[in-house]
Amino acid sequence: MTTDIWVNETLYAGWGQRFRVVRELARARSDFQDILIFESETHGRVMLLDGAVQITEMDEFVYQEMLAHVPLLAHGDARRVLIIGAGDGGVLRRVLQHRNIERAVMVEIDGEVIRLAKEFLPAIAGDAWNDPRAEVLVADGIDYVRRAEAGSFDVVIVDSTDPIGVGEALFTDEFYANAARLLTDRGVVVNQCGVPAMQAEELAETSLRRAKSFPDIAAYVAAVPTYVGGLMTLGWSGKDPALRAVPTEEIRRRAERAGILGTTGYWTPEIHAGAFNLPPYIAKHLPPRG
Repeated sequence: MTTDIWVNETLYAGWGQRFRVVRELARARSDFQDILIFESETHGRVMLLDGAVQITEMDEFVYQEMLAHVPLLAHGDARRVLIIGAGDGGVLRRVLQHRNIERAVMVEIDGEVIRLAKEFLPAIAGDAWNDPRAEVLVADGIDYVRRAEAGSFDVVIVDSTDPIGVGEALFTDEFYANAARLLTDRGVVVNQCGVPAMQAEELAETSLRRAKSFPDIAAYVAAVPTYVGGLMTLGWSGKDPALRAVPTEEIRRRAERAGILGTTGYWTPEIHAGAFNLPPYIAKHLPPRG
């Protein structure tokens, strides 16, 4: 008689999800966190960091596409992109799908995440690791942002864990101030802000912090099934409010020029525009526009 093996996510003390395991692929303790990768019965391969689901092969495209394509196409002429975190390589892959990107710097503090993702989750990044436009650094993103030259990037994408442990410093006043400095005049930062139904304080607190360094603070949403609790919010910190008001047809034209139109599983020009229209239970956690 065989016994089913299940993995329970431990993000919340009183509520969660579980996966039936086909086989465990990797379990490691890095200098920063516990890493687990396994083959699930329903979601393909899954990575957990400190007990929280980071990515599954089944629905990773939702999060990755919205984190990358929305800021790049809203900007319209982004050529230099800084990615903080995102050690699985999925955001890097989506950024490099844009033909106009000249340089994509990815800074991940935990080299073990990159190593294990390359070995056990190769489909997530595809060939992005070998793209000549990519520069992958195992380093502290906080320090990189602190030292970066003013005006050196058009877009910053922060794909971090929640603001506890290794991800905590990516949500500070200092980080956002330095991010604003390294961006060009029309630059924008996007970052994950949690699932408001369960993590409303994350969106509220980070929005107040972001507002100290950026004139245009907003959020947009994506429905990622394995980020349990409803809609996931992605924080938007911009220097130019017009970037959020680009007409849908212009977004479509930009996507066609960039080479991504028709290649996505979740993102579309219509979803891009609609994602900024927040339900009241989420919108109330953003600072009032004055």
